[in-house]
Amino acid sequence: MTGYIVGALVPIVFTLLLRSSKKVKKRGVPVDVGGEPGYTIRNSRFPSPVETSWEGISTLAELFEQACKQHADKPLLGTRKMILREVEVTEDGRSFEKVHLGDYEWLTYGKTFETVCDFASGLVQLGHKREERVAIFADTREEWFIALQACFRLNVTVVTIYASLGEEALCYSLNETEVTTVICGNKELKKLVNISGQLDTVTRVICMDDEFPSSANSRWTISSFADVKSVGRASPVDADLPLSADVAVIMYTSGSTGLPKASILLTLLKYIKFVQGVMMTHGNVLATVSAVMTIVPGLGSKDVYLAYLPLAHILELAAENLISAVGGIIGYGNPLTLTDTSNKIKRGTKGDATVLSPTVMAAVPAILDRVRDGVRKKVDAKGGLAKKLFDLAYSRRLSAINGSWFGAWGLEKFLWDFLVFKKVRAVLGGRIRFLLSGGAPLSADTQRFINICLGAPIGQGYGLTETCAGATFSEVDDTSIGRVGSPLPCSFVKLVDWPEGGYLISDSPMPRGEIVVGGPSVTLGYFKNEEKTKEVYKKVDERGMRWFYTGDVGQFHADGCLEIIDRKKDIVKLQHGEYVSLGKVEAALSISPYVDNIMLHADPFHSYCVALVVAAQHAVEDWASKQGVAFTDFAELCEKEETIKEVLSSLVQIGKKARLEKFEIPAKIKLLSTPWTPESGLVTAALKIKREAIRKAFSEDLAKLYT
Repeated sequence: MTGYIVGALVPIVFTLLLRSSKKVKKRGVPVDVGGEPGYTIRNSRFPSPVETSWEGISTLAELFEQACKQHADKPLLGTRKMILREVEVTEDGRSFEKVHLGDYEWLTYGKTFETVCDFASGLVQLGHKREERVAIFADTREEWFIALQACFRLNVTVVTIYASLGEEALCYSLNETEVTTVICGNKELKKLVNISGQLDTVTRVICMDDEFPSSANSRWTISSFADVKSVGRASPVDADLPLSADVAVIMYTSGSTGLPKASILLTLLKYIKFVQGVMMTHGNVLATVSAVMTIVPGLGSKDVYLAYLPLAHILELAAENLISAVGGIIGYGNPLTLTDTSNKIKRGTKGDATVLSPTVMAAVPAILDRVRDGVRKKVDAKGGLAKKLFDLAYSRRLSAINGSWFGAWGLEKFLWDFLVFKKVRAVLGGRIRFLLSGGAPLSADTQRFINICLGAPIGQGYGLTETCAGATFSEVDDTSIGRVGSPLPCSFVKLVDWPEGGYLISDSPMPRGEIVVGGPSVTLGYFKNEEKTKEVYKKVDERGMRWFYTGDVGQFHADGCLEIIDRKKDIVKLQHGEYVSLGKVEAALSISPYVDNIMLHADPFHSYCVALVVAAQHAVEDWASKQGVAFTDFAELCEKEETIKEVLSSLVQIGKKARLEKFEIPAKIKLLSTPWTPESGLVTAALKIKREAIRKAFSEDLAKLYT
């Protein structure tokens, strides 16, 4: 009985003591900096930006070699053995590949380093020169990481390309960077073959898989990954280690997917900032890796990391370099085999997380949303007492996390964790102690769900490819929602006035403005595009700081944490990380005969776009009369389901002809019967839409389109 009393009283007393203290923990503090005037915050624990957390280490190549020497006999890279691959056919005739995967097979740090050295030597023996670039074009796997470290060891710049990249964008990326060697998987090799006649500089292809069409292209020398290692082992070559200022990676972001042909590339460039390859030095990436290490509590050799996000993204690339630097374990997985119920996992067999039992994971909001939705569907399907118990446990813990001392604390928390949430935590292996979320905003609902059901804090970060993901990061004890934390130790974050948007650093109660990031994680700029680089990167200021202008608008809270509140330009990232250029899509869809005006709307918390469409009265009424659709007035006609369906169908067809991606075409629309005029304040005198005014005027309609 005494234990229950203590379990109930301790949290109450603790909460009262916290509430009696009016002092707010300062996570970020103002700092005097150079460059354009603004309001600047730094991390409260670090007076100056962190460049490296390891004495004498200034490059990723040095960091990896040091780790391999320190942890030579410890497992580093793990891949699951394929036991069975089969195709299941559903009742409606659809086919799905299912796999049965075995346990992880491991490479130690020592063996991994040996393999890296062999592969690096093999690259040289194949004829690849230091000044030439290598592209890695494959899904995340241990060979990807090994190839990356091998290139670093030779001071060869790596061009990272998403495995899902379309053929036009792939061709553009390889030609622009003048890549001579491509390292890929068998699946990606088939894409290369399809565009082989359009590739100007590629002479060598290395396939990570043993089976591949060796005669795929007579212009290329095609080798297997294993053969390159063997050649290198037989003829070793000394390392040619880079300097901190050398370019480690040229990274093309996810927004490059679906790039149109070169004939209209210049037209697209004025809309899409992210088609460019971002040049990252070893020092840039090392600064982010060093900063994140100071944020994740107790990160070390006991941690197990599940790697499944694209290594072509800076979030995953930095995460894997960090885990290997501290002596941790990296087990490779796949988004489609992540859990026991994932799409590709054969029923009755185990997913990656169950087998690996990771302690640390990086995730994007879409993955966490799937975990949340999957658990809730299971709970709802069970119904009855099980559902009532789950709902009660969840509401009790939610009250506690939100600060109420009437919520579940102490022994009650332990009871709910044991009875209810233990089963949920088993979905990701049962040992998760920290989650890092990035790439898009995380919804408050999902954040709270993970906090409660997985019992783990989420470090929500904000950054861009141009800042090596390094800008802000929420600390482990910060349970607030809707914010992205204080500046990372490698960054200063500044707000500058944006008068046109009405955001000023003098605003009350919080300073507001465009977010500008400075520090060693800020990259060199865009490859072969000095004009664009000058537009968003500012030269080193009088105090030696380089600044990147993000185009995002934010505000600082009293504790120095940042909140993203707007975007200067009309480019929006959706929930799954796809970028949408609103103006480009609107221009394409406006040719529909049913459209008088259109505004596309994209919400970062959803995976699809919606649109407000001012209907062209004559065209819509003409269609209605031909179809025999009765109506009393035009406003009524615009509300009819068949009218909305017809206009949406027209937009879909036009979008496909314009080669828009599926996620760019609105999934739902609201038809409006009243034109937008300058008098209404919804368009300018030149009849250009005033996006913010329209959003405010039709906020309820936009919200309904997402329900």
